[in-house]
Amino acid sequence: MRALVYDRYGPPDVLRLADVPVPEPGPGQVLLETEAVGLNLSDWECLRGSPAYSRIGGLRRPARRVLGSDVAGRVAAVGPGVTRFRVGDDVYGDNLALKGGLAECTLARESALALRPPGLSAVQAAAIPQPAAIALQGVAGVGPGSRVLVNGAGGGAGSLAVQLAKAAGAHVTGVDNAGKAAFVASLGADEVLDHRVDDFTRTAAGYDLVLDLVAHRSVLAYRRALAPGGRYRCVGGTTRALLRVLVGGAVVGAASGRRIGVLAVREGPAAFTPMADLCLAGSVRLHVHREYRLDEASAALADVGAGRALGKAVVLPRA
Repeated sequence: MRALVYDRYGPPDVLRLADVPVPEPGPGQVLLETEAVGLNLSDWECLRGSPAYSRIGGLRRPARRVLGSDVAGRVAAVGPGVTRFRVGDDVYGDNLALKGGLAECTLARESALALRPPGLSAVQAAAIPQPAAIALQGVAGVGPGSRVLVNGAGGGAGSLAVQLAKAAGAHVTGVDNAGKAAFVASLGADEVLDHRVDDFTRTAAGYDLVLDLVAHRSVLAYRRALAPGGRYRCVGGTTRALLRVLVGGAVVGAASGRRIGVLAVREGPAAFTPMADLCLAGSVRLHVHREYRLDEASAALADVGAGRALGKAVVLPRA
């Protein structure tokens, strides 16, 4: 089968197409014919080997040679002990533990997958899992009148979070680059800030919730952005920023009447299938920036890494 592989960390040009053996599913595993793969910022980080936490399990070289965790495909074979799926089932999920989506066939854990509901295409399904889990958990508890800011509002998780917060009755501020301003506004954001010009931690408004998908500022800056009793949660960003939040967030937050911490995202079908229901009901809109062939996946990752992708970039390994 064809796969896009890499043997060392670096820019997209370290990726290469190769013919590799079709893997055999082990206990609790499912082999998929991969129809679509949604790319996340985590794929870009694992390609580059930066931030440092992206090298967990592979300090000097990648632990997994094939990227891609948000997958949608058809079950081609099942391993021992698999009971939830059978050959021919259409499934999707966040295969973060094994990755491997940028290939014509993908091994995934049974526990990571859900049946793809009728009415949801493979491309749509691949755009859901990881962003949905982050968005649903990131804006949980938001209600009418809340002031919410989403940093990274034009990406996969951010675009969903903006819509969820707005639907809950919040006043939503979206932060991203200027090229995404119109897109973020179309999602329902009441205000849109260009991160290259506006520092949201110095705006006059105190936010009840800041969901930060690209953290890189200090804990004191985040405290400044929050209203009394407000929450700051980050998912992704620089290693330095995350360590600051982990080490100092609780102390600074408690001393100032705020809550500052890292969002510990729960994984698995229960974390993302509610978003599929919302999308099918028309309550939330998925946006796919572009569909790429496998031989264009390097360009897709470059678009994600450079912040050019509106919503999700999706690769079709069998196209």
